[in-house]
Amino acid sequence: MRLDSVQPPAVPHFFLYGEAPRDADDRFLHLEALDDRSRPNRWTIRPHVHSGLHQLLLIAEGGGEMRAEAERHAFTAPCLLAVPAGTAHGFRFADGTAGTVLTLSARYLRDLCGREPALAALFSGPAALPLPEPGPVEEAVAELAREIAWAAPGRRGAIEAHLMLLLVASLRRLAATREPASPPGPQALLTARFRELVEAHHRRERPLGAYADDLGVTEARLRSACRAVAGTSPGQIIRERRLLEAKRSLLYSDLGIAEIAYSLGFSDPAYFSRFFAKGTGECPRAFRDRRGADRGEAR
Repeated sequence: MRLDSVQPPAVPHFFLYGEAPRDADDRFLHLEALDDRSRPNRWTIRPHVHSGLHQLLLIAEGGGEMRAEAERHAFTAPCLLAVPAGTAHGFRFADGTAGTVLTLSARYLRDLCGREPALAALFSGPAALPLPEPGPVEEAVAELAREIAWAAPGRRGAIEAHLMLLLVASLRRLAATREPASPPGPQALLTARFRELVEAHHRRERPLGAYADDLGVTEARLRSACRAVAGTSPGQIIRERRLLEAKRSLLYSDLGIAEIAYSLGFSDPAYFSRFFAKGTGECPRAFRDRRGADRGEAR
């Protein structure tokens, strides 16, 4: 039996962990102690997604492991964990791990990037960054927490100033471990907007022309931008996003192969299996069986 096209995603989508999804305000910012949610959950945060929210976790004491998509990142305090919006992620913290979780709406970050474009690199991918002790990241978090707790004149401006200092300090820490990224140009911005549309429509077949129309550009211009920025075609970006959702369903759900195929907009499960095998080198069932230990651990 074919499932409805609005089949829920394999990985739970939350606003903040455990909270039903909702739209974040343009300037949404939230700061809380790490153990507010990790301690009641026995230091294990199961895999989940925040669709429009980026997160920075400052780990002050303890350590653990972050799982981001199919990758694992071990970490030890003091360190900083960056989790981009839309990333399937979870944590296993050592008992008593202490720190702070900053959650920032993607729209707020885009606004800040309009003033400081280099900030976009901070959430270009999941990262675990060791920190010097003490350092500017910890100082910026402490000052931001104080301003959020107060109701003094100029509070909003002070909060944004300390937020910007925190993001810049985190970016500089990232730059110390990676090659610095160039500020995004028009082609990078077009590719980013295309990826946002793919995120919204990847559960159904959609021609490239429809994406180009939504973006107000020609298909040729969209292809050129994706080639220059991502080194691949728009069609491949779409296929990779659909493959990612298929992998999530295989790893984190009990849906059958046919059910997963229908939930991703494929009318024929056999075609879905060929699509998956072409993209990964193995059939869906083999992928699920090979990663069975990971799947069992995450549930």
